[in-house]
Amino acid sequence: MSRILYFDCFSGISGDMVLGALLDAGLPFGDLKTALGSLAISGFDISATRVLRAGVSATKFSVHERGGPGNEDRVRHERPNLDHSPDRHLGAHRQSHESQEHRHPHRSLPEICALIDTSSLSEKGRDRAKMLFRRLADAEAVIHHMPVEQVHLHEVGALDSIIDIVGTVFALEWARVDQIVCSPLNVGSGMVESAHGLFPAPAPATLALLGDAPIYGGTVQKEMVTPTGALIVSSYAATFGPIPPMSVEQIGYGAGARDNPVTPNVLRVLVGRATDRPRGDRVAVLECEIDDMNPQIFGVLMDRLYAAGALEVFYVPVQMKKNRPGTLLTVIAPLDRRTTLTDLVFRETTTIGLRHTEVDRDCLKREVVDIDTPLGPVRFKLAWRNDTLVNAAPEFEDCATLATAHNRSIKDVQAIAVQAYGAARDISPPRP
Repeated sequence: MSRILYFDCFSGISGDMVLGALLDAGLPFGDLKTALGSLAISGFDISATRVLRAGVSATKFSVHERGGPGNEDRVRHERPNLDHSPDRHLGAHRQSHESQEHRHPHRSLPEICALIDTSSLSEKGRDRAKMLFRRLADAEAVIHHMPVEQVHLHEVGALDSIIDIVGTVFALEWARVDQIVCSPLNVGSGMVESAHGLFPAPAPATLALLGDAPIYGGTVQKEMVTPTGALIVSSYAATFGPIPPMSVEQIGYGAGARDNPVTPNVLRVLVGRATDRPRGDRVAVLECEIDDMNPQIFGVLMDRLYAAGALEVFYVPVQMKKNRPGTLLTVIAPLDRRTTLTDLVFRETTTIGLRHTEVDRDCLKREVVDIDTPLGPVRFKLAWRNDTLVNAAPEFEDCATLATAHNRSIKDVQAIAVQAYGAARDISPPRP
């Protein structure tokens, strides 16, 4: 049975939140520190502490740079306007390049790849880490309109970003999962202060890295998804959507820097084993009430809806506003036919509004078999649940045809058909 890791990004995602969540889910801090220490980068410390975010206990992963004599250690150069620890990427804090270079070095892509090659990551992990940094370099090259060979990763090459990315590669190897799934991402809202001015959230680099991942804007006026977070989920997630069927074994909460009093500023990670998807499928239900249409049209409408792919169509008499009698139209449809059938309802009826929902349905396995009777062959519709036959019914049209041909009542023909079916009941369940 495969293992699944699910990123629940209801408060966005950043690199340090990913590491905090995986540490909270059981990643040994000592193993992570050993893996990062193999990069042979001097001048930093890392820590993992318990914090509260809107009452939720979470792990805060931090990078501490050691300052020179008389300088205090700093943690991630946190920006006051960011809701979680910023990554040193495009759209980073407004400071002069001279100050940045003095406070921590920035490395080029070849320098970063050389550091990764000296790490204790597996060969596959080293290749993955270098691929992630190449994606960052490509994004920066596009945004700054320059060849990727000329890109110097002023922000991406900062120490904390290297630690976040390389640490995440190690942590996800440790998790030993077969599939990573991510929720739609809350990217926040408002304006983001950058070295080049104010930009709307999400920042340009974040959008470039997210690609076609599903996003939405939350009510928090902050940048909720950082470039490193966007890079991780867009590179690792196989699919995006709700929590898949799974048996949860580990839960981790990774904290951002800020404590939002409304929504916990945490990334939630679920790790567990995939479970079988429940039998059944998902369909769309379309509904509208009609009280001002020629009733002759309803017959034509039903035929056209079935021809267009509807699974079920039915009408129910209803009493509408102003005490007028009307008809409730309900259409059950495959999800991929919803738009086509909606267009047809608007075109063929007088309704000006239509509701649609998605629901799960359970269906029995069905098959049709021919049964020989004294009056002639009759088709029987059989329905199975697992390997148990739960229903068998003669086809009405066949019974009606035989009743006319033999001048018998339909009731008699149905009784004869059921008796013949009982005598020939050695029927095996259909194959899946």
